[in-house]
Amino acid sequence: MNFLSHYYFERYAIEPEQVLGGLLPDLLKNVDKKYSFQIHKYDDILNTTPKAHAITEGWRRHVEVDRLFHNSEFFYKHTHQLRLAIEKDIVDLPIRASFLAHIGLELLLDHELIAHDLLNVGRLYDHLAHVDRKDVSSYLQHLGRIDTTLFFDFYDRFLASRYIFDYAKVENLPHALFNICRRIWKFEVTEWHVRRLGESLEEYRETQLQGFFDIYSYLSQQLE
Repeated sequence: MNFLSHYYFERYAIEPEQVLGGLLPDLLKNVDKKYSFQIHKYDDILNTTPKAHAITEGWRRHVEVDRLFHNSEFFYKHTHQLRLAIEKDIVDLPIRASFLAHIGLELLLDHELIAHDLLNVGRLYDHLAHVDRKDVSSYLQHLGRIDTTLFFDFYDRFLASRYIFDYAKVENLPHALFNICRRIWKFEVTEWHVRRLGESLEEYRETQLQGFFDIYSYLSQQLE
């Protein structure tokens, strides 16, 4: 799931560090694809302080949410259907349609959370802006081989951009999706690609995602 959907499962958190933990695995991968960690291997060193424990709690829930989501009937059904709906829009691009459907579904879910006023995006950014950076830096250093300066440079840009607000409009999603795809493939898009993908996403949202909240209910029940 994407950033906002992970925040949904931390929306009642009091500690900003717990909210950060819920997003941290994906934030780290955005900094460097090699920053992938099996959190259970670090139990002894990542729960030494209350704030470290809060980060780890959010991180563990992130891992479990992704595991459940990616193995759910909802995920299999909608990534298959969405792939069929959008593959015509990228037929002349090197992008793998199944990958675009995967991330497209996740961004559509983030959009739905905003569109139905189920989350306050500003509140998410407020949490992230108020983490104790000294504690976060110490936490990252315990993981090893993380350039904390590089991380916080990215983190500050992430906070300043506030781009999750853009997900309120489906028409903004193609730009985000193509930018993600550019991390893997080299290509250029035209306004036609952007417009067609936006239209396909909007049509899919209107006709196939009326029951989008079912996945959040399912995941919440599984996490109890």
